Amino acid sequence: MDLFSAIDTEPVRKRMEELAVGLDKLNHEYYMNDRSLVSDEEFDSMMRELQDLERQYPELASPLSPTKRVGGEINKNFRQVQHRFPMLSLANTYSIGEIEEFEARTRKLLDGTAFTYTCELKYDGVAIGLSYRHGHLVQAVTRGNGIVGDDITTNAKTIPTIPLRLQGDYPDDFEARGEVVYPFEAFEAMNRQRDAEGLEPFANPRNAASGSLKLQDSAECAKRKLMFCMYFMMAPDGETLPDTHFGRLEWARQMGFKVQPYIQECKDINEIKAFIDHWDKARWELPFGIDGIVIKVNQTPLWENLGLTAKSPRWAIAYKFKAERVSTPLESISYQVGRTGVITPVANLTPVWLGGTTVKRATLVNADFITKMDIRKGDNLLIEKGGEIIPKVVGVDMEKRVEGAMPIQYITRCPECGSELVRMDGEAGHYCPNSDGCHPQIIGRLEHFVSRKAMAIDTLGPERLELLYSAGLVRNIADIYDLKREQLIGLGADATASIQDKGADNMLAAIETSKQVPFERVVYAIGIRYVGEVGAKKLARYFKNIDALMCATEEELAQVEDVGDVTARAVSEWFSKDEHKTIIERLRAAGLQMEVKMLSGDDKLAGMTIVVSGVFERFSRDEIKADIEKHGGKVSGSISGKTDYLLAGEKMGPEKQKKAEKLGVKVISEVEYLAMVQ
Repeated sequence: MDLFSAIDTEPVRKRMEELAVGLDKLNHEYYMNDRSLVSDEEFDSMMRELQDLERQYPELASPLSPTKRVGGEINKNFRQVQHRFPMLSLANTYSIGEIEEFEARTRKLLDGTAFTYTCELKYDGVAIGLSYRHGHLVQAVTRGNGIVGDDITTNAKTIPTIPLRLQGDYPDDFEARGEVVYPFEAFEAMNRQRDAEGLEPFANPRNAASGSLKLQDSAECAKRKLMFCMYFMMAPDGETLPDTHFGRLEWARQMGFKVQPYIQECKDINEIKAFIDHWDKARWELPFGIDGIVIKVNQTPLWENLGLTAKSPRWAIAYKFKAERVSTPLESISYQVGRTGVITPVANLTPVWLGGTTVKRATLVNADFITKMDIRKGDNLLIEKGGEIIPKVVGVDMEKRVEGAMPIQYITRCPECGSELVRMDGEAGHYCPNSDGCHPQIIGRLEHFVSRKAMAIDTLGPERLELLYSAGLVRNIADIYDLKREQLIGLGADATASIQDKGADNMLAAIETSKQVPFERVVYAIGIRYVGEVGAKKLARYFKNIDALMCATEEELAQVEDVGDVTARAVSEWFSKDEHKTIIERLRAAGLQMEVKMLSGDDKLAGMTIVVSGVFERFSRDEIKADIEKHGGKVSGSISGKTDYLLAGEKMGPEKQKKAEKLGVKVISEVEYLAMVQ
């Protein structure tokens, strides 16, 4: 007899269930009711015990285990799925007059039928739909185009306010809809962390929430501390739901959903307007962002009577708040130097409260912007924030302009190194040409080079780069690969970024690991002006290696998809400089990847016909077709009975999927394809 088959796992299963139920209860109390029933240590101990048991007995682990909140699963393909019920958008308005028209039109259509409205907050986040069967979460899908969205179930499970198992009574089959928002406190904490790591901060909570839901590593999504706020509930025929929208949300709250308390039943237009007026002022006191108010007919049986337009329901409308605007004096203008030498003027303002925060600074973009806005010394500037975290200048408060106010004289020399500024024909910005002697440019290039999307040397943050620069050890990106352990230990003994034995070892290990970063990211990392992530990838894949890229003419560079004349000129000029050629040779000698790694040819796909559709992570469409042919396969543009495989990437159209299923053609992913040819 197999020794392990003789072990009675029932006590283990019961303990795992006991831990899961206990952790679910603690999570619910903490995230839904703001109550901590146990200490953090006790909670962590229970979680570790459950994780250990799941590792020992994976066959007993539940897909709805509280450990899924921590994440850790990798999802490189967010497959598209069709919504069971289309996710319609609401009609939007900024006009109270149009809200009055909506209310009058609704009363006319319902012709004397008694009804009320619900008024609720319009969350500034990302709409998703959650499908539940038998009380368990089975799928989470983004809104997408309203018909088809991305399956984000793995990441959704990490959001504490999305119940994995429901409580009490619930429909057997239904969908909960709501908005994933990034609470301000968690968003600002994440931006502080990104700033400390030398990464660009997120622009606003809404975009950050959207990007978080598409992270490939669910453990990273779990760190974002997102929140799901439910606002809608629907079910197929045969399932019975309460006959008021308000009642449905109350029932959802009892099931364990995070239903915000800021919902009010209103009987007429006056109560609706009072609700709007209140939240237009009080919205800045909320811990998350909203951008308006949603008004719905409360009695759900009346929805069918009111019907739909081509794009939205007639039984609901969204009132959107106008962006908040304030006037504040311009005290001075400072000029910042970026890593490419571009000068950015920044308005230093008399501190003013706007959108829940104190605003002291705002970008003035460039000299043309200042001229266009006619900004003068001593002016009061009009600042807006709206749904954005970053304030912007939208004009001058002309009523407060002092007679004889003088125009702004834009600087002519670099504020850091004193070099005369340059402005190229056709460009809006001025820049400092002293790239090798201007301190902010040097540090900026180093920070860009080590950033996560470039060489990912996470042990070299801004403070340590400054330390290395001040010590004379690093003056350009190639110097990083010449660093020695004995140079590092004890460096900056009086600084917060001081380096000791372990720090030196970790730093050198990260530098060594960066040598495996793909060629596409090396092209991005070297910091050529106008070359972003996408452009670097296109250039690397087109020219295949650094030598071909270095020797390319402007005309050849401009032939690359999405690389225009300006970028082509910048690339050509960058590689024409001897000091840059020297840096490339030093990086090559250090062992960095200087060519696109393609799989070697063979006949593993001989005799096979493959149709390619969608967008791929490792290859462009042309590259993956060439790779199929390299391995002896044939690429076809249409699916037929002779097709062996449909190689499906992201954003593949549903028509090809349906045709492949109809003809019995096997659909494979990029990962499965790589497994076939490797």
